[in-house]
Amino acid sequence: MNRAFVVATAALALLTSAGKSFADERALGAVGDEVIAHQRQALTAATADAGFGPQSPRDIGSKTGTNRRSFGTAPERQTMNLCNIHLHKNAEHRGGDFTTHAGNGDGTGKGTGYRYDGKLNKAELAPSHVTAGASAHGDLATGDTVEIHFVYSSAEVSPGPTLAACISEAITNPQLRVETIVAVLVNDHAAADFTQLATVQKISGYFQVPNLPENLGDPVSYAGSTTGPDYNEKASPFQVSWSVRPKVVKIDISSVASWLSKNLFKEDHAHGVRNLVIDPELLSPID
Repeated sequence: MNRAFVVATAALALLTSAGKSFADERALGAVGDEVIAHQRQALTAATADAGFGPQSPRDIGSKTGTNRRSFGTAPERQTMNLCNIHLHKNAEHRGGDFTTHAGNGDGTGKGTGYRYDGKLNKAELAPSHVTAGASAHGDLATGDTVEIHFVYSSAEVSPGPTLAACISEAITNPQLRVETIVAVLVNDHAAADFTQLATVQKISGYFQVPNLPENLGDPVSYAGSTTGPDYNEKASPFQVSWSVRPKVVKIDISSVASWLSKNLFKEDHAHGVRNLVIDPELLSPID
């Protein structure tokens, strides 16, 4: 294991220990630090000299990365097709307004990731009368942070479920782009409406999401991969151009419940979170 990785692991432990709630972790049946360390070691071992490209998610506040597998940056989203929308409970990326560690979670992506750093008022945190994303994965509640992925493909495809919607028989290796927004869910009908934010339209021949917020700071762009906890101990082979906005938007939880009850993508719950990738050899340098 390289020395830089060991140093990065120790630094991350210090960063994430602050604000960790023992009660929250115990309630979730959270695994110990040694389990996460083992998963990171397994990822490093599985990828050593194997030629994998840079991975995601990452700390967007750090430009460090030594992975030099290069691939072309995907075009701007306006000339690509929106192919999928899904969300993760807690932010997969760390940085900006979302640096509060949610804890180790259960080791399979539940109960981990990063939370909104700011404070919400009593009205915003009031329990909602609707249930958002009820499933074995757990419901969403007011005060929860979510990371929303708007996936775009260079292939001629239509919006649909999973990454399969981003690939066609004509182009099985399309360029992929993920426009990323981190949101905090509030009980406030004046907050952003997710059904509007996720509205899909065809514009100039391409499927687009025209209502993405433009006031969430300059996106951090970098070369990475697909995410999700299935890749905690192995690398994702997919190449993705990422744009992650550093500021958080407040979204009305009832609108998320409405969208999860019926959408083009057959999404009915928030997905789990992949461990933050910290091994420099698995991260691209950010200019």
